[in-house]
Amino acid sequence: MSKTIDVLIIEDVEDDAELVLLRLRQAGYSPRHVRVQSAATVEVALQQQPWDLVISDYAMPSFSGLEALRIVRAFDRDLPFILVSGTVGEEFAVEAMRSGANDYILKDNLTRLVPAIDRELREAEDRRRRRQAEQALYEERERALVTLHSIGDGVITTDREGNVDYMNPVAERISGWTHGEARGRALTEVLPLISEASRQPLPSPAQACLRSGNVVTLDENVLLVNRRGEEFHIEDSAAPIFNREDEVSGVVLVFHDVTMERRMARQISWQATHDSLTGLSNRGEFDSLLSDLIQDSASSQHQHALLYLDLDQFKVVNDTCGHSAGDELLKELSQLLVRHLPENASLARLGGDEFGVLLENSDIDRSREIAERILRVVESFQFRWEGNSFDISVSIGLVPISGDGITPSFALSAADVACFVAKESGRRRIHVYQEGDAEHTRHHSEMQWVSRISQAMKEGRFELFRQAIVPLHGDSRDLHYELLIRLREPDGSLVPPGLFIPSAERYNLMNSLDRWVIETAFRYYDQLRQYEPDTAARTRFSINLSGASFNDDSLYAFIRAQLDTYRVPTAQICFEITETAAVFNLENASRFIRNMKDMGCRFALDDFGSGLSSFAYLKNLPVDFLKIDGSFVKDMVNDPMDRAIVDAINHVGHVLGIETIAEFAENEAILARLRELGVDYAQGYGVGKPEPMPVPAPLARLAE
Repeated sequence: MSKTIDVLIIEDVEDDAELVLLRLRQAGYSPRHVRVQSAATVEVALQQQPWDLVISDYAMPSFSGLEALRIVRAFDRDLPFILVSGTVGEEFAVEAMRSGANDYILKDNLTRLVPAIDRELREAEDRRRRRQAEQALYEERERALVTLHSIGDGVITTDREGNVDYMNPVAERISGWTHGEARGRALTEVLPLISEASRQPLPSPAQACLRSGNVVTLDENVLLVNRRGEEFHIEDSAAPIFNREDEVSGVVLVFHDVTMERRMARQISWQATHDSLTGLSNRGEFDSLLSDLIQDSASSQHQHALLYLDLDQFKVVNDTCGHSAGDELLKELSQLLVRHLPENASLARLGGDEFGVLLENSDIDRSREIAERILRVVESFQFRWEGNSFDISVSIGLVPISGDGITPSFALSAADVACFVAKESGRRRIHVYQEGDAEHTRHHSEMQWVSRISQAMKEGRFELFRQAIVPLHGDSRDLHYELLIRLREPDGSLVPPGLFIPSAERYNLMNSLDRWVIETAFRYYDQLRQYEPDTAARTRFSINLSGASFNDDSLYAFIRAQLDTYRVPTAQICFEITETAAVFNLENASRFIRNMKDMGCRFALDDFGSGLSSFAYLKNLPVDFLKIDGSFVKDMVNDPMDRAIVDAINHVGHVLGIETIAEFAENEAILARLRELGVDYAQGYGVGKPEPMPVPAPLARLAE
């Protein structure tokens, strides 16, 4: 099968060109050719297509083979070029070969032509393949260099002695050495590594790799100290470079700067265990340290102690100067405590203005001494803010940690209660928890009620009851009820409010309970209005508000929204507040009462007479009803003093245009005395016991 080749023939004699083509065909080639005979046509032919071979006459009338050779070589230095000519001197043949001709053949000896063409085609193919390989190698090298220059890792290669022979720009930046400076130097000089913990030099991973012929990675916590003295956390691996004989000829070291990642990890770890404001340990870290101390005490019988600190005037600073001042107080006080605590003490901010201190290997006497020192230090501290000066004190609860049988949660609870007792006892003092502490028992019971109240709220186990308030004079079709809250246990039993309300008040749950009562009462009234409109029109509900709700700035908006939602006439709603809560928050109480009365609601002052200076404060509270405290009413039949107090309250109320309601009207004898005194209404077992809110009749029939 013939082999096709493309031949450019530079010849002015057509017969000579045909003779060459004949030789090629006879040798098994199938030549495709173009014949040209001038410089211009040579250039055009070279541009038009690729050629396998150029055969040129040496001497032509207006053009020479040497000129043709120069044109061809300028275009392609590897294209086979064979001169074929008549008689010519040896010096011309030598010049042609020096100028780049591949062979020189006389026309009268064309037997050499085909072997020469075979040889040159083979060599041209070899050159082409070699150049392709060289180009591919060059491109691969360029890609590798560009990659090494672009990646974020440092790369260093060494020879078999461990001396540097290449560094990429990242390696130059981190190490502080340029490639030129580092080349030929020992890797240990260019890349010195030390242990972060011991600060001692570490062996070079490159040397270990050269010895073993295996990939070697660095341990964590390795520092690179560059020539400028800068330190970098790095992750590093060294891999061997093998030559053709499978011998290790060097090492490539790849390392990554993880300084920022390590710094961020440490920061995150620090934030997870520390309070962001004061820099002290946080509650989670404190709990962990406390657990460790308790375990140590159980196993070794070492004595430790827990101090629970609560600032006494923090709220005053916050309310007077704002939260920025409160934050600054906490920071300054934290630094003060750190300076005056033993070295082995652990101080933490547990939340708000509460701090915890763990005293390791400290018996009860030494722990009390430290607590007393804290009292003195804090009392001697004076906080100043924008011209204001505040004296600060602290209450401390102390819990010994010794032996087995105590849990972290119990220790904290006991310390919290001890601190609370210190506050309740007058503040600025220490209370030491002792086993069987009655205050702790009470506090623990209250904490259990907090959980039960929250669970009952989630499960919808609160219910409304009502108790009638009855006029003592004349006949009236109007109905007036005080609404009372009850808690239904999972077993169906009812819990009276006296058992859970104190816990709700102490632990800030009354706001939620009050809002539940308000919304439930308004929703009930809406149903009553729809199904028993005549009854609804003559029914008034009295709803109790706690002192906590009274100080909630959003309560007014909440009540207004509920009134609009359930379309409750404001004249049918009366809110009750205790005298104590009103007097304690007189300004807030007066403003809130006026706002609600402007909407049309009424107000009753509950338990009147139980507080101090009742009459003096009464004129500042625009209420509609006075509810005479039941402690005076229940014994008024037999106790002249109680009867006189009831009479006085009733008289003052009427002078101010306020109607009176007597609580604890338990029997007919009390009711008779109340009528004699002119009290307007009575409430108690003598006129009606608390009862569940009845379902409107049409709804009850639907339920059946």
